[in-house]
Amino acid sequence: MAEGVAGPNARELATEILRLLTAAGQTVAAAESLTGGLVAAALTDIPGSSAAFRGGVVAYATELKAQILGVDARMLAEHGPVYAPVAAAMADGVRKLLGATVGVATTGVAGPGPTDGWPQGTLHIAVSLADDTVVRTMALAGNRDEVRRLAVERALGLLLGRLREA
Repeated sequence: MAEGVAGPNARELATEILRLLTAAGQTVAAAESLTGGLVAAALTDIPGSSAAFRGGVVAYATELKAQILGVDARMLAEHGPVYAPVAAAMADGVRKLLGATVGVATTGVAGPGPTDGWPQGTLHIAVSLADDTVVRTMALAGNRDEVRRLAVERALGLLLGRLREA
């Protein structure tokens, strides 16, 4: 699954992420909107992933980001779900909710076309550790499927980078 659905590099990234987490006795949880569970699917496609993957939340509806993940409802009302601080709050929220060492989150616009004034391909990803949350914003080119595949690869890449730094 990871190679076809999540992108050609997802399997390699997920394998290394899980190796590092398992070796360190750490765990990861995913909060997804734009990717609809593809980050979790890429991670759980790797045999032995249960040693480090705690679970995931697909909070596609805006209100679920507040109700389940603890994203500030006022921030969502003012800025909408496609906002870098929302991605940060999602990552932190899922990490705490599922008792993981690390949280990773995705939010953005897969398309087709713009949403709430944001162009297709707008992506915010975040990785949360207990003492630090990092967010990246990017514009991805491609159709809906390509944007989602690239979003998974970028999220896994950011996660791997943070694990290597820690």
